[in-house]
Amino acid sequence: MSPATTTHSTPHLADLFGEGRPVRSGLVRRDRLIARLDSVDTPVLMLVAPAGYGKSTALADWTAQDERPSAWLTLDERHNDPALLLCAIVSLLDEIEPIGDEVFAPLSTTRSGVSSAVVPRLRTALNSRHIPFVLVLDDLHVVRHPECVAPLAAIAQSVPAGSQVAIASRAAPPFPLGRMRADRLLTELSASELEMSADEAAQTLAACGLELGQDAVEMLVHRTEGWPVGLYLAGLSITQKSGVDVALADFHGDDRLIADYVRDEFFAALDEDTLSFLIRTSILDRLSGEVCDAVLDRNDSGEVLRRLARSNLLIVPLDHRDRVYRHRALFREMLLSELARLGASESSGLHTRASQWYREQGDVDRAVSHAMDASDRDLAADLIWTNAPALISSGRHATLRAWLDEFTVDQLSTSPALCVARATRHLAEGNGQEVERWTGMALDRLGGSTGADKATAAAARIIRASGAAHSGVLKMREDVEPGLELLPSDSPWRPLCLLVDGVSRHLCRELDEARRTLEGAARQGSATPAVETLCRSQLALVAIDDDDMGEAERQMQLAMVRVEHFGLGDHPTQALVFAVSALVRGRRGRSEAASFDAKTAARLQGGLKEMSSWYEAETHITLGRALLQLDDPVAARVHLAAAGRHMRKASDAVLLQDWLTEAWAEVETAGSVGGRWPLTPAELKLLHMLPTHFSFRQIADQSFVSQNTVKTQAQSVYRKLGVSSRAEAVACARAAGLLDSDPRDSP
Repeated sequence: MSPATTTHSTPHLADLFGEGRPVRSGLVRRDRLIARLDSVDTPVLMLVAPAGYGKSTALADWTAQDERPSAWLTLDERHNDPALLLCAIVSLLDEIEPIGDEVFAPLSTTRSGVSSAVVPRLRTALNSRHIPFVLVLDDLHVVRHPECVAPLAAIAQSVPAGSQVAIASRAAPPFPLGRMRADRLLTELSASELEMSADEAAQTLAACGLELGQDAVEMLVHRTEGWPVGLYLAGLSITQKSGVDVALADFHGDDRLIADYVRDEFFAALDEDTLSFLIRTSILDRLSGEVCDAVLDRNDSGEVLRRLARSNLLIVPLDHRDRVYRHRALFREMLLSELARLGASESSGLHTRASQWYREQGDVDRAVSHAMDASDRDLAADLIWTNAPALISSGRHATLRAWLDEFTVDQLSTSPALCVARATRHLAEGNGQEVERWTGMALDRLGGSTGADKATAAAARIIRASGAAHSGVLKMREDVEPGLELLPSDSPWRPLCLLVDGVSRHLCRELDEARRTLEGAARQGSATPAVETLCRSQLALVAIDDDDMGEAERQMQLAMVRVEHFGLGDHPTQALVFAVSALVRGRRGRSEAASFDAKTAARLQGGLKEMSSWYEAETHITLGRALLQLDDPVAARVHLAAAGRHMRKASDAVLLQDWLTEAWAEVETAGSVGGRWPLTPAELKLLHMLPTHFSFRQIADQSFVSQNTVKTQAQSVYRKLGVSSRAEAVACARAAGLLDSDPRDSP
């Protein structure tokens, strides 16, 4: 439709609009985004995003293909004059469809309060219009004067049916947005919805003369977070360099083209304090008022962050409560390059304060990372060794390994704390040789340790007792006693210390004290799951010694839940846990599950390298006992023989020796009936009770197992004897000499 003519005396439109409607300058037509704009049916459409997200271009493409006539107003500082602003809007709308003199009349005056006279009349005029239109208010963020913002909000809320006001702004305007959302007057598109897709990015890069494969395009989209101008500048930068692959790898936020754009579009308008805030907080991957206050030694960071987020200064909110934010990736890289210009000491101080704050909050990962970035080796070492047991016990071996790999061998070997951390890593991997080496190195460096070093020495001895004890269980207990005295109740090393002490007491037949110690270790070990599972496995063995299979099963159920939850099934040091589970499940008649656990235990134990003699011996004996339950005396012999070799260095573990002797006796018994009918000891015991008048329930009560276990064992006996009933089994066993003859058969 051609614009209508008017005789009203108004300023020239070019003077009011600046450059007016932008000529489409986008490199690609974003059909996906235009379709999204087409789908909006609310009276007000608002695109709010930082510079470079293509807000104006998207609106230009959209209005160009929309059948409705559009009025485009590009705002600038001059439009903070309410009379000029309203005159521009009224004049644009008048070109689409004439507006009455009653609206223009107040605009010809210079008196104050012009908006209060014009806005009500304009709202009335809008309600009587016949031609639907689109009013575009571009760069609305430059309008800050309250007498200008209020009439804009009023106009936006008075759009007649079929018409729309489309707003492009770098920051959300101070409109009554909550009410507008509730009244379904407003649709908002944020930066995330204006980000380019991989296809759009490929087209943009191609327009720059850069043809890239899909992986390279997706990498750039990820690095720029879909920021349209960032992708465009990346394309220009890469095409200016030789070697596309090298240029891709080198493209970061400190690239000259990106840096120049950021300085021009963002930094130029900032005051010195705000710019300093942004540069110094760039060391943080998450921004909150609390951490920024701690790092910058100020007390208003929360308000600064809220203000910056509202201004869309490439800060992204991470929650809906205005508490946590982050810098956009390229922006942060550029800020970090600015920080580097301030000198290493400035950066180091910021990282040290960040590390200390995160340590107080219990965020060990960030505390260590910032200590590393501060080049504070002592702080990093203290953090790493203190938290090493919790890391390895929850399955985070890779994290501990990565931290330690940041240090040279010389740095590791000269720091007792790092030696302890390295030994802890090898303990988790089941490498007793390296545990011995690194704990020995730590203790040599510490010498006659005093003060804080005593705790480090105690930790070294605890690890050695756990993973490299070859001098007997009494010496093992002696090694951990200083830890029990020195370590506070909340120390992550204490559960491991209690585990070793409890195991020593159990293997020395101090059952009551062992039970109390291990129960305490299991409770304290909730933060160190791998230690807790070992505690509960040992408690299950204590329960078996007490003929309390119900308690043994309960402990193993708790242990296996933790194994599964924390993904500990591939940790070599969990071999004992699976061996005990195989034994308990085998005794409960759950042969299939027991067989799986036994195979897992054997596989994990195969990954151990000279671990503590007691641990190797106990795991082999337990696994041998489980295999006897599973009718595999041959495999049981292999494990019992291996246990005997380890027992030479754990000869004071009297309970282990008893278990080993009993297990060998069971092997011999299994062998004596293993020709035609290879019955397990449990099945033999049941077989001797079959001739009695006891029911399966009564047999279960006497054997301290479940009725289902007895039934399962009975079915196994029937199968092996080739019979189908209890009476047939008794008759067959008597004929084979496995049971005494019935006295009634005697002459």
